[in-house]
Amino acid sequence: MKYLYKTPQLLKWYYPSLIWDFTTAEKCVYLTFDDGPTKEYTLWILEELEKYNAKATFFCIGNNVENYPKEFEEIIQQGHSVGNHTYNHMNGWNNSLLSYMRDVRKCETVFNSTLFRPPHGRMSNKQRAVLSKEFKVIMWDVLSGDFDTSLSGEECAEAVIDHTTNGSIIVFHDSKKAAERLKNALPIVLETLTAQGYTFKAIE
Repeated sequence: MKYLYKTPQLLKWYYPSLIWDFTTAEKCVYLTFDDGPTKEYTLWILEELEKYNAKATFFCIGNNVENYPKEFEEIIQQGHSVGNHTYNHMNGWNNSLLSYMRDVRKCETVFNSTLFRPPHGRMSNKQRAVLSKEFKVIMWDVLSGDFDTSLSGEECAEAVIDHTTNGSIIVFHDSKKAAERLKNALPIVLETLTAQGYTFKAIE
C-alpha cells in the first residue's frame, strides 16, 4: 500500500487553501465519488444512497458527462452535488499550468460547478494557486482504497469505518476499476455509519 487511509494533519496544515474535511460537532460525513458518471455503476450508487436518504458529491469527468448525460442528470435530479474533475482526468504533475487549466475549462463548458477535485489529488503549486482562487478545491480526509485491486471490498469498508470522524470527506470511485470493491464496500459503509448515528451530506 503506497497511500494512507487517513490524511495526516500535517498535510492539512501545510495546504490550508484546500478543503480536507469540515469542522463540525454534528455526526455527519461527506461521501464523494470520483471519475464518473458511468453507464454501469452510477445508477447503482444512486440506488444505494437512496436507501439511506444519503446525499453525496460526484466529481465528474467532463468527457464522461458528455458520454452519459442521462446518468449525470439523474445525479442532479436526486439532489446530489457535482464537481469538476477535469475533462480528461488529467494528472496535474504531468502537465503544464496552461494545458491543465485548458482541460479544467473544457470541463466547465460541459457543466458548471464551484467545486473542484484534482485527479489523483495531484496538482503543482502553480495549478493549486490558480484553482484555489476560482474553486473550492475539495481533497479528502478518508481514502477508501477501492481503486486498489489488491484489497477486498470488506477491507475498503473497514478502512473507511475505522478512520471516519465528524465532518470527514470520504473518497470512493465511480469506475470500472473500483467497481468490484465499491459494490461490496459501499453498502457496508452506509449501513454501519448510519447505525453509528451518522448522516450523509453533499458538499455545497
